[in-house]
Amino acid sequence: MLVYIHIPFCDSKCSYCAFNSYVDKFHFKENYMYALKKQLQYELKRFQAKKETIETVFIGGGTPSTVVPQLYEEIFDLLNPYLMKNAEITSEANPNSATKEWLEGMYNLGVNRISFGTQSFDKKKLKILNRAHTPQMSVDAVHNAAAVGFENISLDLIYATLGDTKELLAKDIQTALSLPINHISAYALMIEEGTAFENRPHMSNEQLSLTKWLFKEIQDHGFSQYEISNFGSYQSLHNLGYWQYKDYIGAGVGAVGKLGLTRFYPLTDIEAYISDPLSIRQETLTLEDKRLEQIFLGLRCVIGIDQDILNTQERKKAEILLHEHKIKLKNNTFYNEDYLLADEIALFLTS
Repeated sequence: MLVYIHIPFCDSKCSYCAFNSYVDKFHFKENYMYALKKQLQYELKRFQAKKETIETVFIGGGTPSTVVPQLYEEIFDLLNPYLMKNAEITSEANPNSATKEWLEGMYNLGVNRISFGTQSFDKKKLKILNRAHTPQMSVDAVHNAAAVGFENISLDLIYATLGDTKELLAKDIQTALSLPINHISAYALMIEEGTAFENRPHMSNEQLSLTKWLFKEIQDHGFSQYEISNFGSYQSLHNLGYWQYKDYIGAGVGAVGKLGLTRFYPLTDIEAYISDPLSIRQETLTLEDKRLEQIFLGLRCVIGIDQDILNTQERKKAEILLHEHKIKLKNNTFYNEDYLLADEIALFLTS
């Protein structure tokens, strides 16, 4: 079982961000963390959690580093009995707010993996994206995390932005890989509804040849690609758990949980959530929903597709793809090695 915890507070709203986050609700922090604890207590009972059954915890956002470690203490006190030995516990952080003191506090609580929202080491690009940190802050944050004791450190990078060149992206990769990290998440800039970029669609400018070059460049430095956006000498167990269709608790505004074929959606408004964190909408998936999701997810990552979940027509199409060397078959599982074609392959199989 996995646990996702959503922290919705941010110092500033990035131009591309469509996540549930707030820059003007900091006065709700204590009440929000109390509501989180209340929901987690409820979910642990709903999921019939037993001691040492939680494999991973991921604290995302928003910006988890805007909340001081002391406010996380009761959350960790609650979860600790349920954590497996050596459970992966990740927290996202922004370089400007992840001070050495914050990193030490989270490390002492049990966080053993940090993911920094670096996005770029180019000053101009950071300004375009409305990021609140400088390139040097990212460098310092990674070094501070390593000094504190974190062995698993990840960076987020954004590509396909207007103005991106091979030289700019090469410098980003070179700088990132000069730091003590073992994971990179590389995301194409997407224009989402409700963001500052919504009326500026030209800000997203993906060039397939540049994307392929970027992916190869990262892999050539020893960071193997294990999902369309993720590379590393270390593979995030939390990410893999989602793709393996494991059950997960989703706590906080805008979070999503899954138990069997049921999905759970807490309230998305922070004030409403604080008032009633147990008001959670449910959605029941069909077996066909699950099967299709497994196909699409499996082709986007190293998990692959168990050929037994394919119907007769899909197996015939899979044989065509196998013959054309678009996918591979090993131990009864189909694997896709070009993740940029993942959705096209999935649509070909299932349409």
